[in-house]
Amino acid sequence: MNNTQTTGNMGDKEVLGDILSSQKLIASNYNNYAGECVNINLRDEFLNILKDEHTIQTEIFNEMTSRGYYQTKAAPQNEITTVLQKFQG
Repeated sequence: MNNTQTTGNMGDKEVLGDILSSQKLIASNYNNYAGECVNINLRDEFLNILKDEHTIQTEIFNEMTSRGYYQTKAAPQNEITTVLQKFQG
């Protein structure tokens, strides 16, 4: 038996990917709510929730990365330099 748990027809990778996608949508919605909120206290609460949602999203991303489910590659230094120059002035 392998180490992959399944839920229905989805394995760990698919479940975590679905959770990450959902978390991105949740964070996006709270960002919109905060940006369009007139009441300062409510806006601040949305921003607090948004911070929590980003923390959850990061935890999911880190778990996927540690399992090799979400691989990223480093950008070449010349591309980083180009982007920095573009946004610095």
